[in-house]
Formats: sequence, C-alpha cells, structure tokens
Amino acid sequence: MGIELTQASFVALFTLTILEVILGVDNIVFISILADRCETKKQQQTARRIGLWVGMGIRIILLFFIKWIIEQDKVVLFSIFDQSFTLKSIILILGGLFLLVQSTREIHHKIKSVAHPESENAKKTSKVSWTSIITSMVFLNIVFSLDSVITAVGTADELWVMIVAVVLSMAVMLLAAAPIATFVNNTPSIKVLALSFLVMIGVSLLAEGFEQHIEKGYIYFAMAFSFVVELINLRYDKLSEKSNS
Repeated sequence: MGIELTQASFVALFTLTILEVILGVDNIVFISILADRCETKKQQQTARRIGLWVGMGIRIILLFFIKWIIEQDKVVLFSIFDQSFTLKSIILILGGLFLLVQSTREIHHKIKSVAHPESENAKKTSKVSWTSIITSMVFLNIVFSLDSVITAVGTADELWVMIVAVVLSMAVMLLAAAPIATFVNNTPSIKVLALSFLVMIGVSLLAEGFEQHIEKGYIYFAMAFSFVVELINLRYDKLSEKSNS
C-alpha cells in the first residue's frame, strides 16, 4: 500500500472523516441504547467501547476486501418473483429487519417501564445478557459498516486515506459516546426520538435491500429537523417549569 501525501489526499481525508462521523452518529445512538441494558455503569461503558472498537475493526477489514465486496454486489444468489438478491442486499434486508425489531422492542420496554414501574416482569426484561448485547452490536456494526465503506470508496481513491479516516472518526466517536449516551438515556423524549430514527433507518435499509433507493440526504435532514424541534420543546418545557415554580 503506497502512501502519497498530496493536497488532494488531505482534502479527501478531511471530507471522509467528517462523513464517517456523521454516518457513525446513528451507530453511537443504538450502541448506547443497547449498552444501557447492562446492569452497571462500568459494564455500560465497557460495552460502548467494545461496540465502537469492533465497528472500527470491521470497517478496516472490509476496506481491504472492498474489491471483492463490490464484485459480490453484481453476483445474484437467487431470485424471487423477478426480484434478484445479492449478498449485499441480503445483509441490508437482515440489518433493516434487525433494526426494526430491536428499536420496536426498545420502545415497547420504554413504555412498559413507565406504565408499570413496580412490575417485577418489567425489571427482569429490562436487562439482557452481556453476550446478547455484544452479539447485537457486532451484527449492527457489520450492517452499518457496509454503508461506511461504500461512502469511503466513493469519496477517496487511496486505501490509506480510507483507513486513517475511519480511525480518526472512531476516535471522535469514542470521545462523544459517553456524553451522547448520557444525554439520550437521561432524556426520555430524546431516547424515543432516537429509536424512531432507527426505525426509519431500518426501513431505508430494507428498501435498499429490495433495490429501492431512498436519498439519504432526505433522511438525515428529517432527522436533524426533528431533533432541533425536540430541543426547542425541551427548552420550552424547562422555561415553563421555572416560570411556574
């Protein structure tokens, strides 16, 4: 792997790092929500770090096999009712279903814990096994890494730029993981909003798996707009509480 330091490569590195951080936000949110199911704060922090480190490792490994991955996208494994399925489409469909099921379950647990705070059943189901959490994170990272790697290939031409961008973006996400996790898990409305975002991303992955492209710019704009509106609502509620006290 030859390394050629040029102005173009540094511009590509900067651009790709920003894109990888943006694409990694939904990854952080879901990892944080999964990690919150651990029993102790220390386990939650460890689970978040494992999830992010595994994500970085998977992305780098996929980059070395990017040529093979691109070729597999053209190899049809089977067809059903004139709908062709490749390895990539199967992974996207499974990932979309995974996000839909997990996000819906998390929303259900959230509502159940509020409706029946004293229920022993709710307490038992609020925590899941460590193995289940890590397994979910690994599968989630594989799905999100595909999008990340495809973005990297479309933005940069040199492998070292892609790898460094992934490492830098992961460093940013490791620093941001704890504050984001605290904010999401301590603010019920934001947590539900984040889970709703993941439902939307799950639907988009399903659509991509069935070769129905949805422009990601629209999705991220909708997410950003909803998030800003919710922040305004939180600020309004806080000011209302102060004025009424």
